[in-house]
Amino acid sequence: MTAGLFDDLTDVYDAMIDWPKRLAYEEPFFRSVFDRAGAERIVDVACGTGRHVAMFHSWGLDVEGSDISPNMIDRARASFGQSDRLRWAVRAFDEPIRTARPFDVALCVGNSLALAPDFAVIRRALHEMMAAVRPGGLLVLQVLNLWRLTDGPCQWQKARRTTLNEEEVLIVKGVHRCGSRGFVDLFVTPLPDIELHGDTAVFQGLEAVDLEQAAREEGASSVECLGSYRRDSYDRRTSGDLILIAQKLATPDRHE
Repeated sequence: MTAGLFDDLTDVYDAMIDWPKRLAYEEPFFRSVFDRAGAERIVDVACGTGRHVAMFHSWGLDVEGSDISPNMIDRARASFGQSDRLRWAVRAFDEPIRTARPFDVALCVGNSLALAPDFAVIRRALHEMMAAVRPGGLLVLQVLNLWRLTDGPCQWQKARRTTLNEEEVLIVKGVHRCGSRGFVDLFVTPLPDIELHGDTAVFQGLEAVDLEQAAREEGASSVECLGSYRRDSYDRRTSGDLILIAQKLATPDRHE
């Protein structure tokens, strides 16, 4: 279901985000994390159209980007090319990550992990990402902090006027919570005539304590939870994001 949704909305996904602004905001965080890990090899799970992957590659890093959507990966490959140090794969985030050498950092950002249908899939995804990371390496997760949202009304986040397939359109995005489920509402209409075409993606409200426990059970020796890319402390009531940084145990447990 998720693959079909984003296959249909590849152009919309790319157009509705101010990528230069977003990457400039997030860059200091990722540079700090990669420096901490002494990172040379990165895997970006659920990479979308590859904007983060391309940025990391421009820093001289060896990067692999994967996504469940073939259309997303086709767009990434067409936009940024491919080489021995820049690779793309069509793969769900709970599938094994085939690699001859372990990665220094595995990351899954952009609220992608919350799109999993249940926590069992999330656990499998954490297992596969942690398995792909070397001892002492890092796992980085970022999801929307659903609990900050009022239960009920939609919060409209942005309206963006752009051109898709040589047609001028308006993209409107909102998000709302109903209990422990979140909903991203996306509407696209041609201009100047208004003819709404909408879609909704459902995502889970993930708890910091559950993600931390799962990461530790998958081999994390330390876990840090943040509330934003500015490295604010996580507050369930007010933080916009839930960002988890987990370090894999440096020495394998001899009892395993």
